[in-house]
Amino acid sequence: MPERRISLRVIGIGPGGVKQVTVQAIEAMSGVDAFLMLDKGTAKQSLLDARTAILDAYAPSGYRVVEIADPPRDRRPADYDAEVRRWHAARVDAIATVLRSDVGDGGVAAFLVWGDPALYDSTLRIVEQLAALDDLHLDIEVVPGVTSASALTAAHGIVAHRIGEPVHITTGRRLPTTPKSVAGNQIVMLDGDLAFLTTADADDEIWWGAYVGTDDEILISGRVGDVGEQIRCARAQARDRIGWIMDIYLLRKAPGTPTDAE
Repeated sequence: MPERRISLRVIGIGPGGVKQVTVQAIEAMSGVDAFLMLDKGTAKQSLLDARTAILDAYAPSGYRVVEIADPPRDRRPADYDAEVRRWHAARVDAIATVLRSDVGDGGVAAFLVWGDPALYDSTLRIVEQLAALDDLHLDIEVVPGVTSASALTAAHGIVAHRIGEPVHITTGRRLPTTPKSVAGNQIVMLDGDLAFLTTADADDEIWWGAYVGTDDEILISGRVGDVGEQIRCARAQARDRIGWIMDIYLLRKAPGTPTDAE
């Protein structure tokens, strides 16, 4: 099979608000032959609509979207890392098939990535595997985006840490295993089970946000013991109403909490 040369742009578009898209991202949307959309589950159409709203606002008229069926994934596997690797490999196969069939030699394809491509998103790992395929020569450009973490702290008007303290970025799945030495200020993503409800102390502080920067933005903050259940209810109601949820929170230990380093 002859080698096909394709420019592939990975464009960070921020947490979802149309106004959070950077000038660099808008410029990168020009000249794209195909915007590749790979969403999954019951939220697929809602997520596609959200990306389409951004394209309608900034992409040249007549842009083309190519939807890719996302391979199924076991959400509660016995071996999490192995399942993610299997899922990524299946995604690579699906995307490569579309690049071969829908993007001509010398063409330009693009992914629109929520937030920033560098944080808890698999797109760049998948692109790395695509670049290793013998019949695809990819010229890759990565455009950074506003992170959900920075959007969250801006929305609440806070600094992510107390003076001189570190910030630990993690996921809900890993929150229970965070060492005490880095648990002072944690930015937590991908927490569908709201792990903080079982790991945090009642006096810990939380700043939570969903759909940050969009018209549907929801913000709640306070002591975990005071607002934990409020966050749980707000999250469930929002997901039922909108069909999908993107949320994030900053969890801060109460002042004077002992750490392993002490």
